[in-house]
Amino acid sequence: MRLATLTLLLVLVAGSLPAQAGETRIATFAGGCFWCVEEAFDQVDGVVSTTSGYTGGDQRNPTYQQVSAGGTGHAEAVKVVYDPQQVDYATLLQAFWHNIDPFAENRQFCDVGSQYRSAIFYHDEQQKQLAEQSRDALAKRFDRPIKTQIVPAGDFWAAETYHQDYYRKNPIRYHFYKAGCGREARLKEIWGDQAGRPGE
Repeated sequence: MRLATLTLLLVLVAGSLPAQAGETRIATFAGGCFWCVEEAFDQVDGVVSTTSGYTGGDQRNPTYQQVSAGGTGHAEAVKVVYDPQQVDYATLLQAFWHNIDPFAENRQFCDVGSQYRSAIFYHDEQQKQLAEQSRDALAKRFDRPIKTQIVPAGDFWAAETYHQDYYRKNPIRYHFYKAGCGREARLKEIWGDQAGRPGE
């Protein structure tokens, strides 16, 4: 057996092993404004924590001003720590899709630019395969190309403190932004009753 094939097999087997009690895993998603993505995943049972931040670029420790201006290559993203004994990665993928516009390229809702692109940053081969399978199923269901990127996870830089839990700390401003950006209306248009929810 070739070394590359053996390595891939070991990765897949390791990824499919049952989680031990108390063990957590990481998933990383970009879906436009990280305030909204954070809120969405905080509502999923089995999610232990969410952190807004920046990933997918080359600059080390970027600031919000640098990322939001474009040019750093980063996307606003959310690191999701989850308990695999309570929620599996496939369910997290469903929650992700139902909270984004998968047909939009380099934008989400009113936020425009590659820093607001949608992306799944996979942490292992199993996550990659599940993400690709779910993307292909969506493309078939809607008969449209899916613009969401599926790329390896890299360095993740936590955003500034005032961005963390923004929807909880600033509910009035947050809801004004979310409604004004047209996020909920567009999600409803795409997903119907599934909008904003995990599950089929």
